Amino acid sequence: MEDFKVLLVDDEVEFVTTLAERLQLRGINSIVATDGEEALRKLYSEKPEIVVLDLLMPGIGGLEILRRIKQERPETQVILLTGKGSVGEGIESMQMGAFDYIMKPINIDDLIDKMKAAAKASCSTEKRNK
Repeated sequence: MEDFKVLLVDDEVEFVTTLAERLQLRGINSIVATDGEEALRKLYSEKPEIVVLDLLMPGIGGLEILRRIKQERPETQVILLTGKGSVGEGIESMQMGAFDYIMKPINIDDLIDKMKAAAKASCSTEKRNK
C-alpha cells in the first residue's frame, strides 16, 4: 500500500467512484468528493497529501478550489483533470501551484506515477514549512 492519501474530486460520479475503486485495488487510499464544497470539507477532515481535481464542475470550480488549497494547505499537491480544458487553463493552473494538469481520458498507470511524484513533492514541501 502506498503511504499517501488521495482526495478525488469530480462531479462525474461514475467516473470518480470507478477511479477510486481502481486506485484501491492498487493499494492507494482514496477518498471521493463530487463537488467543490464537499472537497473543501474533506480536505480539512481527511488531510490528503494529494488532490486529483476536475477543472470544470458546477458551483465551486477547480481553479477556485486549487486557489484555496494553495492558500490554506500549500503542502497539498494538486493534479488537475479535465476533459474540456484548454492550454491556457493548464498554464494558469500551473502558475497557481498545481503539480500537474492531465487531460481525460486518463491512463491509470500514468496518473499513479504522477501521484507518486506529487507525494514526494508534498513531503519535501511539508519539511520546508516546518
